Amino acid sequence: MARIEFVDLAHSYVAPNNRLKDHPSLNFPWALKPMNITWNDGGAYALLGPSGCGKTTLLNIVSGLITPSHGKVLFDGRDVTTLPPQQRNIAQVFQFPVIYDTMSVFDNLAFPLRNRGWKENDVRKRVQEVAELLELTDDLKFRASGLTADAKQKISLGRGLVRPDVAAVLFDEPLTVIDPHLKWLLRRKLKQIHQQLKLSLIYVTHDQIEALTFADTVIVMTQGEIVQSGTAQALFETPEHTFVGHFIGNPGMNFLPCTLAHQSASVGEHNFAIDASLVAKANRIGGDMKLGIRPEFIECNMNEQPGMQRVVIQSVQPRGTHTMIAAQLGQHSLWIKARHDIEVKLSTAWISVAPERLLLYANEKRVQ
Repeated sequence: MARIEFVDLAHSYVAPNNRLKDHPSLNFPWALKPMNITWNDGGAYALLGPSGCGKTTLLNIVSGLITPSHGKVLFDGRDVTTLPPQQRNIAQVFQFPVIYDTMSVFDNLAFPLRNRGWKENDVRKRVQEVAELLELTDDLKFRASGLTADAKQKISLGRGLVRPDVAAVLFDEPLTVIDPHLKWLLRRKLKQIHQQLKLSLIYVTHDQIEALTFADTVIVMTQGEIVQSGTAQALFETPEHTFVGHFIGNPGMNFLPCTLAHQSASVGEHNFAIDASLVAKANRIGGDMKLGIRPEFIECNMNEQPGMQRVVIQSVQPRGTHTMIAAQLGQHSLWIKARHDIEVKLSTAWISVAPERLLLYANEKRVQ
């Protein structure tokens, strides 16, 4: 296991490497924009973002499949930027199963260990341990070719996890071919495996549920840039960028264009109290201002209450555990996630938001 660091790292697929090494600020199309990031030894991390945002490129730079156009990759302080994958001691699990169909499940799991000269007794002990974790014990004697796609991907996961001495195990959307119910079980199992084996795990996905349930730290990416890194709670409650607010949550955060006064943000004729110091900071930054409000943090009432804002209810969608309400606040649409037992009609209603739940954004970044 290792501490992995990116130092001023950036990558372009079209720019000549020698030009970027000396001039990282040149205006080339970036697959990864310049970044600095650290993965601590033994951590569980997820790279989360839409397709094409740079997640797999970043993962392949860690593994050595891609040499970055600029910057360094360090393993425990050692520069491995130009080293090939076989010299990095990395295990990687891909989107589709990579196994030996003609071998038994046991031999598939044992292959990485035998290839490194492990004694057969140690191989058997380690394979049994990993097979038990992945619930493959009953399949060890069978040839891999006769198993389902789900089982084959579990073997692929096992091949990545079987070596206890790797610097990190990299997962590139490994649950794509897995049955939806089994996905939930395997996410839980990977979390359990991390807690037991203390391996460094880096997991790439576009699925926020996979990322938030698996990882201790989630790194959100868009357009080749890391826009926030943090816990599931931090990403949900205090998104640092409007993209994070949109991407995390179902539905995502409401963003309302606003104008600022001394201690308030105005959305049309509706005024929301904002801390004066935040208003002063936002005014110094300038640019486009938005008020961010999570649907979960909006209180809705059919009767007018002092200090509440008037909205028009446009649709009501019972969801069992909660009720989704689509409302109109002046000229702007607003999602409200209300209690399942609230009685809502298609008419005028009143809303309020606790001041601490109101977030202010200037030029798409949170003001704090």
